[in-house]
Amino acid sequence: METTRKQPLAVAVVALARCAAAGAGLAVRGRIHHPRTDVGVRLAFPGGRTSWVYRETVVERPPAREPCVLLVEFRLRGVRGRGHAWFRAESWLNLPLFVGFPGLLTKWWVAADDDGVYRGLYEYDGAGRADGYARSLAWVLGLVSVRGSVRHEVVPGARRSDVVGPAGPGGVRPVRLPVPGAAAGAAR
Repeated sequence: METTRKQPLAVAVVALARCAAAGAGLAVRGRIHHPRTDVGVRLAFPGGRTSWVYRETVVERPPAREPCVLLVEFRLRGVRGRGHAWFRAESWLNLPLFVGFPGLLTKWWVAADDDGVYRGLYEYDGAGRADGYARSLAWVLGLVSVRGSVRHEVVPGARRSDVVGPAGPGGVRPVRLPVPGAAAGAAR
């Protein structure tokens, strides 16, 4: 995974504003859900780091015509110890920054691993949409993250079930990127 190149600032600001407006509409219509079924699932990422899903968000939308998976990762600047619990609690406030982006279907919010790296594992409709979201989000994450730590990968043609394998030893589920048989990651 490479460091995410940001959208031009004006493009990102417009995209984030549209996202917030669309997200408000989704919320008013009751189309945003937070099932707890997968909360607590342990994941092993490429490179050997493990963590767990602390929240899931699902947006009611038609099924994906162009499914893809997006993995975003970042390391918060200056957050240690109890600061991680505070971040997980306050991250509800971040919903307007992503839930209204076109194409978003699901997000697993993944807690920081032992190196302090947080992740979001998303299902999207459209690799270009997922990439655009990640490149817009990079402006916001860049304000609070260690320089160069915001990275993403898009796996076109994949669903979360293609990327996240069955539980192995200790109940940990491996995350495999890129997925064999799926097209390689999108341009950054």
